[in-house]
Amino acid sequence: MDGVALQKHLLRLFERNGVKLDTDEDGWLTTDGDFPSVRAQWDAGTANEPGHLDIDVVLSEERCIEESFAGHGSGADACMTTLRAFGQCALHPLLTVCWYVTDERKLTYTAWEIGVRTWNVLAGPFTPHGAGITDLEVLEQVPAVIESALQREALTPELHWLRLVCRKTTEGEARCEVLLGNELWTAESKALATLAWSPHGDYSVHGLMLLDVCDY
Repeated sequence: MDGVALQKHLLRLFERNGVKLDTDEDGWLTTDGDFPSVRAQWDAGTANEPGHLDIDVVLSEERCIEESFAGHGSGADACMTTLRAFGQCALHPLLTVCWYVTDERKLTYTAWEIGVRTWNVLAGPFTPHGAGITDLEVLEQVPAVIESALQREALTPELHWLRLVCRKTTEGEARCEVLLGNELWTAESKALATLAWSPHGDYSVHGLMLLDVCDY
């Protein structure tokens, strides 16, 4: 799928969810010509590697949320599958924090005490893909593991984001990657890998969590 077509699909996705964005010639969707702005780029991959959809949400000159979804299938269908995964997993927390549009049916909201501050924590549903994903009760443990690990972090009083991807292979190995900001959070990646992931099937799980300082 070319960039122009992808831009149109992304624009319609935001419009269907109550956010009207402007387009520019570089493929960015902007908010009245300013930040937040968002852009999607599709890489079709190769015969041996899946494609991937990269989505950047630019908050300011200095800050950008980077998301990426692996493609499954081929051609435009694979691209649309990743765009739907973005819409299910990451879109609604982003809409709430960046554009102040909230659909409480499509995200979870909690408050965590981390350090001396209270944080609003918003997350979309974990998005699974693959075989053997009927029993993933382990996902209920993930937020508590993350909250515990964040107690050891010195979070600055601003928006933070965590991107989680966990893959379970047919060999039974869990491979987890957690990004805090856009940087690999090695300790938490290892902690999530030790959870009791279902040994059946070959699947992956994607999640996005946003943490914002409570203003009261």
